[in-house]
Amino acid sequence: MSAAAAPEDAARPTPPDRRTGVRRVVLSGLALATLAYLLDQGTKLWVERTMVLGESIEVVPGLLRWFYILNPGAAFSIGTDVTWVFTLVQAVVAVVALVGLLRARSWGWGLALGGLLGGVLGNLTDRLFRPPSFGQGHVVDMISVPHFAVFNVADSFIVCSIVGLCLLMVTGRNLDGTRDDAAGRV
Repeated sequence: MSAAAAPEDAARPTPPDRRTGVRRVVLSGLALATLAYLLDQGTKLWVERTMVLGESIEVVPGLLRWFYILNPGAAFSIGTDVTWVFTLVQAVVAVVALVGLLRARSWGWGLALGGLLGGVLGNLTDRLFRPPSFGQGHVVDMISVPHFAVFNVADSFIVCSIVGLCLLMVTGRNLDGTRDDAAGRV
């Protein structure tokens, strides 16, 4: 505790404030959620204003088309008679993703949960505020690739985020930023 200890302490780099890192992870996840949501809602608004329902426009021949449809169900139009169930599920997933994001301490989890949150909120907005009624709205879909479903930007964020979350879990990466080495060995 003498004066000799002070110069040694001053020479050591100051570790970054853990709270600053946590804030950056959470804010980055929220920024990605916002970007996903705005891209999704923006493309849906663009399609609604520039296309007629059922219209198809070839973008990249044989690879990509814009095809404006309304989807009352889930993926591949499954469950068109129980749209309200998807609304409830999406609301629960949005809350779970937000809580997870606020607890995330690693970049991977923060970005995956942020992308999931933005995508789910994009489709949930359609379910809540589009016709035919509150909670049973039809989702605007417009991206069509050969021999596959018609989907939207929110769906893309959801799928990519789920793949990312699965990879994080399979490789043993925990929400708090630690790693479970046993899970990494399959």
